[in-house]
Amino acid sequence: MSVAPDRPSGPFRYGDRVQLTGPKGRLHTITLREGGELHTHRGVLRHDALVGLPDGSVVRNSGDAEYLALRPLLRDFVMSMPRGAAIVYPKDAAQIVAQADVFPGTTVVEAGVGSGALSLWLLRALGAHGRLVSFERREEFAEVARANAETFLGTTPANWQIEIGDLAEALPRVFPDGGVDRVVLDMLAPWECIDVVADALTPGGVVLCYVATVTQLSRVTEYLRGTGLFTEPEASETMIRGWHVEGLAVRPDHRMVAHTGFLVSARRLAPGAVPPDVRARAIRKTAYGDEDVELWTPGAVGDRQISDKNLRKRLRDAQRAAGGSRQAAAGRAGEAESGTSGAQSPTA
Repeated sequence: MSVAPDRPSGPFRYGDRVQLTGPKGRLHTITLREGGELHTHRGVLRHDALVGLPDGSVVRNSGDAEYLALRPLLRDFVMSMPRGAAIVYPKDAAQIVAQADVFPGTTVVEAGVGSGALSLWLLRALGAHGRLVSFERREEFAEVARANAETFLGTTPANWQIEIGDLAEALPRVFPDGGVDRVVLDMLAPWECIDVVADALTPGGVVLCYVATVTQLSRVTEYLRGTGLFTEPEASETMIRGWHVEGLAVRPDHRMVAHTGFLVSARRLAPGAVPPDVRARAIRKTAYGDEDVELWTPGAVGDRQISDKNLRKRLRDAQRAAGGSRQAAAGRAGEAESGTSGAQSPTA
């Protein structure tokens, strides 16, 4: 089964997408067209001036402003492409591909498709010998995703199929039981689809849910456990902190890409299989009552209220420690003045 041709390399050609980094790091992404121009307040840059130049060239516009020209990486593209819905960030997409173990030849189901960001990462991991079927309830989101894929890849991959409809109803129609290797759920209530996902997954297959809130995280995890059809769910989130490195000025960046979503993954068990640890988990509670809430009160977790007597004692201890520090400082000052410490007095 063929897919889109490899991403272009070599000199820029008409039809290529080019990311231009201008003064002060401002980015412009353009598609090279005959006679096309990029107009900014700093001048005009003709597309013709880029054609034939190698990737990574620097060009000047009519106002003598310099622009670095590079073909955008996939991470650059998904962060700037048109969005019908919120995207899966590159850091999460990378973890999804890794944790779900998506590789060439696998059959992957994705729901929903959103703006197509995750679809592009999955298609890249699948290569020419895999299949991606994306389920989306809204036709307009699917159209945005198709357009974005075609923009980046140059065509719509032959091994990518978009199904319009609810996953719980459409998945059994598209795939026989055990016909799917991986399922990635990026939806508001993934627990509503876990039963049909379990039927579609082959034994050993992976289901991975991408959710935004702790409430969703708890509910889908407990639902996976409750089915008895999956291994113990694993939950995580990914945060990236950049670093400023310039000579000996090395420090964390002031901003970071922190929480975007949680990942919950589990593997499909063989029919009738019961993992050894399930028996130990059988008595675990999946609901809660007043006694459970009590376990999370400040007193139960160690945040105990201090008594007035204890507070006065701690105040005395603090004052005593402060007094000792003042005495030590006064002693050092006296030694400095008398020269007994060997240190010289400061001069004006």
